[in-house]
Amino acid sequence: MNTLKLYGADWCPDCLRAKAYLKENKIDFEFVDVDLDKEATARVEAINNGKRIIPTIIFNDKSYTNPDNTVLASVLGINEVAKVALFGADWCPDCRRAKSFLTDNNINFQYIDVDEHQWATDKVEEINNGKRIIPTLLIDGKPFTNPDNETLKEVLKIDVKKEHKVYDSIIIGGGAAGLTTSIYAQRDRYDTLILEKKNIGGNAFLTEKIENYPGFTSISGPELMARMEEQATTYGATIKTGEEVLSIDKKGEIFHIKTKGNEFLGKTVVLSTGSTYRKLGVPNEEKLIGSGIHFCATCDGAFYRDKDVIVVGGGNSALEEGIFLAGFCKSVKIIHRSKDFKASETYIQKLESIENITTYLDKTTVEFAENDKELFKGVLVKDNVTGEEELITADGAFIFVGLIPNTKSFKGIVDLDARGFITSKGLAQTSVKGIFAAGDCREGAIAQVAAATGEGVLASYGIREYFK
Repeated sequence: MNTLKLYGADWCPDCLRAKAYLKENKIDFEFVDVDLDKEATARVEAINNGKRIIPTIIFNDKSYTNPDNTVLASVLGINEVAKVALFGADWCPDCRRAKSFLTDNNINFQYIDVDEHQWATDKVEEINNGKRIIPTLLIDGKPFTNPDNETLKEVLKIDVKKEHKVYDSIIIGGGAAGLTTSIYAQRDRYDTLILEKKNIGGNAFLTEKIENYPGFTSISGPELMARMEEQATTYGATIKTGEEVLSIDKKGEIFHIKTKGNEFLGKTVVLSTGSTYRKLGVPNEEKLIGSGIHFCATCDGAFYRDKDVIVVGGGNSALEEGIFLAGFCKSVKIIHRSKDFKASETYIQKLESIENITTYLDKTTVEFAENDKELFKGVLVKDNVTGEEELITADGAFIFVGLIPNTKSFKGIVDLDARGFITSKGLAQTSVKGIFAAGDCREGAIAQVAAATGEGVLASYGIREYFK
């Protein structure tokens, strides 16, 4: 773990001020006297373009020149209630959500990027019994693994006032469908609120490269979603992340939507909660999730740079993510239960030119194997023709075998089909007047970003017709 270094001198008033502040807040630091150490003087000059400015502080490989106490509090996560350190990564959706919540509520926090510091990754694994789970927060030294906003609010004693504003439409889910609905509704002068459980962008945000969205030969999922989010907010939409909807009740003409800590009021509701990754349901899967088994190459692939990985699945997502992983992993082994891939021919042809990808077709995953330390070892598969079993070893595995609609909270509120998708008709109208559905959670939806935007347009027209 990096130690905070304070380069200064005993005669320097600001150095004394900084030292006192660090001691007062029980921050460990190493004081280096530039009057006694010529190398320290040279280091300070190098940092400050030849100027000998003290105090100069180096923390987590970053330098701060004569920071005041406000800056120190922000960098070190010092607050009146507690000291906060957040271990995360810029590509992590829940890290973005936690950082946004802390920032919105004026909570200082020390941000430590696990991609930049090996000691930070080791610390996360130590806290989480060998699992690389982020965000992991230390609040006054007490660990919290991926805490939701309600937990953070309670632990940090944050007073969030309840809203009483009535929105024209409350959109539950901030993926492509929800953002598009908001963009079109705002252009129609309808005031919209987007409630998102995790991060804005949904599954598209977790896609490394999108090559079939009109207007872009190739664009990353995060960039495309960021543009949609910017457009929605530019038109006036309000967006709140970390808000998991628990119930929807209609009282008179107003829908009351309760989350884990708030209640929001809207004249209409759009359900655009998308879907989550389907699991295989084989032995050791649940146990090893987060510690060898993953569902998002963009999120967790960085942990396996120059290592061997397995991809389970044979559709577009499996091959797309496998090709992405092959760009920096030592090898990628793709396992598919059928003798032919279900992906489009474009992806299948790409596989042929990538030397570090091996395919295992017509093989069923039997279980995920562990080593003697109960850590991920590989995938045990059975040949569908011969019945023979084979252990395919690797450092980690990524599962891409389909999606499940995120509609569990809506059971009993709107009609769902046998698989849990929301049924609708006409302009995205559900079984309840004033509630609309759009995107991957809707029956018959096509799990593509372009299709989701079209459904958002449809839902916005439903809102317009409802108000007529």
